[in-house]
Amino acid sequence: MQDALEDHKDIIKIDTPSEFSFNENLSYLGRSQNECMFTIVDDKLYRAIALDSKIILVEIGADEESALTIRFFGHTIPESKKVRAGVVGYIRDWFDLDTDLLPFYQMAETDPLLKQPVSKFFGLRNMGIPDLFEALAWGIIGQQINLDYAYTLKRRFVEKYGTSVEWQGIKYWTFPAPEDIAQLEAEDLFDLKMTVKKCEYLIGVARMLVSGDLSKEKLLAAKSFKAAEKTLVNIRGIGPWTANYVLMRCLRFPSAFPIDDVGLHNAMKLVLGLEKKPAKSEIQKYALNWSNWESYATFYLWRLLY
Repeated sequence: MQDALEDHKDIIKIDTPSEFSFNENLSYLGRSQNECMFTIVDDKLYRAIALDSKIILVEIGADEESALTIRFFGHTIPESKKVRAGVVGYIRDWFDLDTDLLPFYQMAETDPLLKQPVSKFFGLRNMGIPDLFEALAWGIIGQQINLDYAYTLKRRFVEKYGTSVEWQGIKYWTFPAPEDIAQLEAEDLFDLKMTVKKCEYLIGVARMLVSGDLSKEKLLAAKSFKAAEKTLVNIRGIGPWTANYVLMRCLRFPSAFPIDDVGLHNAMKLVLGLEKKPAKSEIQKYALNWSNWESYATFYLWRLLY
């Protein structure tokens, strides 16, 4: 199997770059006790991955420095090579294993804002959200509320409309499918305690995905980063922040830059020892050094806040 070091029936090992630390990524993923899409137990990740109308349960660990070990468990061990390759592809995307971070680290070594976080969190990857609907929904849910409450709303949404597989008394959830949300009306979501507008935005985005007016493939095929950004911003409920969040976490555009993000401002204030948040002009000046690495620069600065 491509990208696999070893492929056995219930175990696949995949290679990792030298600029990768499973522990740093695990630490980042464990920042909220209310995460509903995966669990962490004894330095292992457990989650359900939906592929080809199947739900695959996986355990992800690092039994050796240069590889991730994927173990299938429960009654979901896939026989199909296509599905097994899909699991590998999903995990490589989730951990952003195919990005060469060496140029970023070389640039960051002398950058006044980045040299601290890259030294502290070396090997951290821009942990992604491979599914476009999940990325858009998470961006919408998190608008104008604190992170803790955003996780609560996501859990309500997932547990009401997602699909779960139970194994040894634990439920593993997959994110709601846009096909299931597209057929709803806003009032159907009211008991989740989201604003009416957020309910409408979620349903609207789901309907665009189901109709084919919006897709990951179309966005990735955009002529430029700015063209993809414009496509997203033209969608009701998707502003510049949400668009750039999706562009960096799902679509992997390296220049995605949520410059108006409050967390980014607070991180810069912290690193620079400022009394107040930097002005946008100051941020733009610092970011001149980050060309084509704005996404990673933002992610590493965010990490300082957790």
